[in-house]
Amino acid sequence: MKIKKTERIAAIVKMLLDNPNNIYTLGYFSDTFHTAKSTLSEDIVVVKNIFEKLKLGKILTIAGAAGGIKYIPYLSKDKALTFLEELCRQIELPERQLVGDFLYLIDLIYDPVYTRKIGEVFASVLDYSRTDYVVTIETKGIPMAHMTAAAMNIPLLIIRKNIKVSEGPTVSINYLSGTSGSIQSMSLSRKSIKPNSKVILIDDVMRRGGTLKGMEELMKEFNARVVAKGVFMEVNPGEDKEIKDHTSLIHMIQKDGQRTIRVNEDLFVHL
Repeated sequence: MKIKKTERIAAIVKMLLDNPNNIYTLGYFSDTFHTAKSTLSEDIVVVKNIFEKLKLGKILTIAGAAGGIKYIPYLSKDKALTFLEELCRQIELPERQLVGDFLYLIDLIYDPVYTRKIGEVFASVLDYSRTDYVVTIETKGIPMAHMTAAAMNIPLLIIRKNIKVSEGPTVSINYLSGTSGSIQSMSLSRKSIKPNSKVILIDDVMRRGGTLKGMEELMKEFNARVVAKGVFMEVNPGEDKEIKDHTSLIHMIQKDGQRTIRVNEDLFVHL
């Protein structure tokens, strides 16, 4: 079956978007489309150029006999800033105010349109080139961590607050929750992570950093190394925190009964 050039390009784009950070060789495309490699090289140049022109992400060419191309999800500084500023405007709406200085965010962090872009922002600002897992804790951080893992194309691990029998033997630790101020427990199945793995921690809201600190301590029980920590929203950055070297997307500053929501401008130093 003869496939037209426009049809091949559409199919190539679909494959790349569905499988980010996965290498496709020219041989694979040649067998799939029954087309010469020289012709496919021209198709790939078209795809790469349009992605660069419209800032849709990066198309990386890998040289060598086993080389090929892969798609890397990436938001430019302008696109990331525009998206996060829109999120800040949504978060600042008066009707989101709850008792106890809490905010209603469920509709945002459970919306796949928002969480997909949050994942792409994390994939743009965090180095995951040698990472084995994305790790989060249930429950509100799961959607954005899942989209982050999807953008990075690496497995997601979910730390449980309650032990599940179906997960087999687990490792559990106690930690001080910065949100509730109480001692809580977290656990992870012994079978879920390989020793000496490298992981990225993702959480939704950080106040003192107790939860992330607990997650970091739990990873030590598996001899896993935390290479990055991503937080969707950090409350009062600059105050003493339980952790350091984390990356937050949005800052919430609470002072004298006033609240300000703004984008973390330090995000874009390397974009």
